[in-house]
Amino acid sequence: MRGKPAPKRKINPDPQYQHLEVAKFINYIMQRGKKTVAQKIVYGAFDLIKKQTQKDPWQTFDQAMKKVGPTVEVRGKRVGGANYQVPFPVRDERRFTVAARWIITAAKAIKGKPMAEKLASVLLDSAKGEGPAVKKREDVHRMAEANKAFAHFARFG
Repeated sequence: MRGKPAPKRKINPDPQYQHLEVAKFINYIMQRGKKTVAQKIVYGAFDLIKKQTQKDPWQTFDQAMKKVGPTVEVRGKRVGGANYQVPFPVRDERRFTVAARWIITAAKAIKGKPMAEKLASVLLDSAKGEGPAVKKREDVHRMAEANKAFAHFARFG
């Protein structure tokens, strides 16, 4: 790796809920720098969640992120000419990033609805522990479990 790593930028909490996680999620949704469009999508989804569940949408969002975020993942590691899928624990920061990515991908895969509706349905399904984003997490955990025999390669040295 050349040079030094890019410095971490501090982002401000979102204007409506005052949560850093929601602000990060809005940034993940954002395309071509159109933050207001991304905010409309996320807040629209939160309004739909509030209408359907009569609960605080932030709690549903938080619950969905916890249910989707993986605790272990596999990474390829080359040892003695062979590539092994080695299970590694996932840091909290990456867990949030991966969960957000999977939720957004699952929402984009649904056709024929506005993005806010798609996002709301995926968040509600994920909070219940079902849907394509949770299935993705289970697949990743299954892969890690299947390759547990190679966990001793995870040690660096």
